[in-house]
Amino acid sequence: MPKALRILLADDHPLLREGVAHTLQAEPGWRVVAQADSGAQALMQARQTRPDVALVDLSMPGPGGTGLIRELVAALPALRIIVLTASTDGSDLLGAMEAGAHGFVLKGISASELRAVVRQVARGGHYVPPALAAHLLSAMTRTRVDPLAKLTAREMDVLRLLANGHTNREIGDRLHLAEKTVKHHVTQILDKLGLRSRTEAALLAQRQGLGEIC
Repeated sequence: MPKALRILLADDHPLLREGVAHTLQAEPGWRVVAQADSGAQALMQARQTRPDVALVDLSMPGPGGTGLIRELVAALPALRIIVLTASTDGSDLLGAMEAGAHGFVLKGISASELRAVVRQVARGGHYVPPALAAHLLSAMTRTRVDPLAKLTAREMDVLRLLANGHTNREIGDRLHLAEKTVKHHVTQILDKLGLRSRTEAALLAQRQGLGEIC
């Protein structure tokens, strides 16, 4: 039997939180193990319940936003974090991504889309909706010029697949590389581009027009 997906939901609006919880638990094998209405409560519950995925509102009472994401990452490095937001402020979104967020969803997303995003992020992918991508890319590229010039041909191959949401294992299968070799390439890509996360690298690749390799 597949391992149940354990989810933490943190938002200070009870009606929205309850609706999201209902949507997520409609998926077989998914369980909302904790709900929080503040950053402090979210961090405490994350440590107690050790969820696989956390859906976090950026504007909760403190610690909230990027501070909470950093604390969650420090406490549970394997935790996959999805930001729930109504904001399109590029600086706020970039801050969340640099803090360790793996995906973003706009409040008001449909139930089926939300479950699809959670599924994608839970298995190691990332997700940024088109409505937010332009704002994030603008914030990311203000001071960067020709950012991909430092990469080798193999690193470019890895980046193309990463940009399309593939995990390290999937990239390895496609490129006939060991998973640990792919992980090394991803680390090199992030270092060379001055980035902090796979999501940020994927967004930059999309901004540069990189497509899927054959």
